[in-house]
Amino acid sequence: MTKINFRTGDRPFVFQNKTGLKSFIASIFKKEKRELGVINYIFCSDDMLLKINQDFLQHNYYTDIITFGLNEPGEPIEAEIYVSIDRVKDNANQQNVSYQNEMQRVLFHGALHLCGYKDKKKSEIILMRQKEDQYLHLLAKAQK
Repeated sequence: MTKINFRTGDRPFVFQNKTGLKSFIASIFKKEKRELGVINYIFCSDDMLLKINQDFLQHNYYTDIITFGLNEPGEPIEAEIYVSIDRVKDNANQQNVSYQNEMQRVLFHGALHLCGYKDKKKSEIILMRQKEDQYLHLLAKAQK
């Protein structure tokens, strides 16, 4: 059974080497010493993710990713991760990076949340960015 799944919400996910990316995401959990169950990444529009943000988190703003952990403590990690393709594309343009690079960062960001990393305080944000960069670098090396 595949542990990392890419699903379509209301936007298709067009990306190179989906199989390799799924395998790399699964390896993040091994490196972080966390047991992986099943994670479904659901790709959607800004509008769909805004509605989820409003309905479930009572936040009235656009975001690129929302992660819902579904497992009980001590059980293998299971989750649904919603990703706004619109927001990822916009963020990539604003930060002058490729769509592929920004999408990888966002996908790793969701995985890292499930591994226990947070991003509310400045120190947590710095650590999260360091971990995202670490895994982006490892993926780039693996793809050479």
